[in-house]
Amino acid sequence: MSNSQYDVGNGIHRVPTWRIAGYALNNTATNLYLFMMSFIAFYITGWVGLGVMLAGSFSMIMRIWDGVTDPFIGYIVDKTNGKFGKNRPFMILGNVILLLSSFFMFYFTPKIPEGVGRVAFFIFINALYYIGYTFQCVVTKSAQSCVTNDPRQRPLFAVFDATFNSILFTGGGFYVSNYLAPKYHGVGSDIGFFHEFWLTVAIISAVFTCIAVISIWPKDNSRYFGTGKPQLITFKDYFEVIKKNRAIQMLVLSASTDKLGSAARTSVVTVIMYAIVVGNYALSGAFNIYTTIGNLIFIFLGIGVIATRFGQRRAMILSSWIALCGNVLLVLLWVFGDPTTLSIPGYEGFHGFTFFTVALFLLTVFTGGFQQVSSNIVIPMTADCADYETYRSGKYVPGLMGTLFSFIDKMVSSLAPLIASICLAAIGFTEKMPDVDTPYTPELKAVGIFLMYGVVILGLICNVIAMKFYPLTAEKMETVREEIKAIKEAYERGE
Repeated sequence: MSNSQYDVGNGIHRVPTWRIAGYALNNTATNLYLFMMSFIAFYITGWVGLGVMLAGSFSMIMRIWDGVTDPFIGYIVDKTNGKFGKNRPFMILGNVILLLSSFFMFYFTPKIPEGVGRVAFFIFINALYYIGYTFQCVVTKSAQSCVTNDPRQRPLFAVFDATFNSILFTGGGFYVSNYLAPKYHGVGSDIGFFHEFWLTVAIISAVFTCIAVISIWPKDNSRYFGTGKPQLITFKDYFEVIKKNRAIQMLVLSASTDKLGSAARTSVVTVIMYAIVVGNYALSGAFNIYTTIGNLIFIFLGIGVIATRFGQRRAMILSSWIALCGNVLLVLLWVFGDPTTLSIPGYEGFHGFTFFTVALFLLTVFTGGFQQVSSNIVIPMTADCADYETYRSGKYVPGLMGTLFSFIDKMVSSLAPLIASICLAAIGFTEKMPDVDTPYTPELKAVGIFLMYGVVILGLICNVIAMKFYPLTAEKMETVREEIKAIKEAYERGE
């Protein structure tokens, strides 16, 4: 085998860069459904028949269900290693379940008579949906360690992942605010909004999944993971890992609180900030397009330069501090600036660039880029934690690492819709979410700012604290790779 894929001399195995990019599309495939489901509150209140508080509670409960299933699915992944590989079957099965369950969710739920039956059907379909979501999501983290263990290559996943996600959420926001919402007279008031939304997501996600499967194909075998020894994994091993692996403990704390902040920025918050506070919902999609290119520059700086040269831990710490300062400045801008002066070329009311527009653009580009670094670098850091566990105990449990990470992450981020519902209910929105036609109030602006930036600030503070106790420096990971190489060589010699 060529040294471009496996270097026996130093125990590092590599992969062509295009395969890392293609593999990253597995996460983009599931994030397409995540983006679509960020509008589920509008569907629940408009087509399932639940109020705002119940909608927030329902979303939280389903995320908890999603988290509860994670360890069991991770266990299945760790026990799997057949002729179709360890990871590819879960990518394909997960995407098929996502496609079918979401189809039934949006096409069949409204046809059931309103009442308990409709709600029960929706809950059942959602439960299936999250099982499929976990099947495919777990591979994003579990397969990291078999794709490459080169410290200069592994962070590249985060570069591609952050780039694809930036394009996805920016393009998706533009698609909703400038195409779907005008076509269907609002966000979710016409069932056609969800039907067309589903069709777009289902097709693109399926294509991305196929590319990811092809990309990971040659590395999805036991030559590229673990110690080479057959291993018996039990649930007892899982508890030992949780108890003794300080790296995954700190990474979970960091990532879950960070995720809570990003999850709080729901589609409802975008409606509040742009449709109600600014006064023009269409500007949300356009503004994100303008800032995406700038964000990507800082993503490449944070991951492509800092992480590949100085280690992933250092990239996490630096990017969290920068994003923390930027978010504080953004809060001050929205509080003391005049959001109604936001003006973008090509949109109604543009008469030149205002101070608010320029300041919001610069701060969003600078802050958003480094915030993407702290959010996306955790996925390849999960692979470091899996390698560290192999070094520490001799157990290769990437499924556990991925699903433990996801379990805590989902438990914490499941609070986001409930937090948003509580905040909105506290200012009078108990039956219906704010929409593009909702009148402006100072209370709505305060809630919007808190959900857009305040929760993120709290998460970034937790990042900084957790990384002080995270043991996997660049130097430590070099020791880990050398020890795993020695274990493999000893096993091959029959020792």
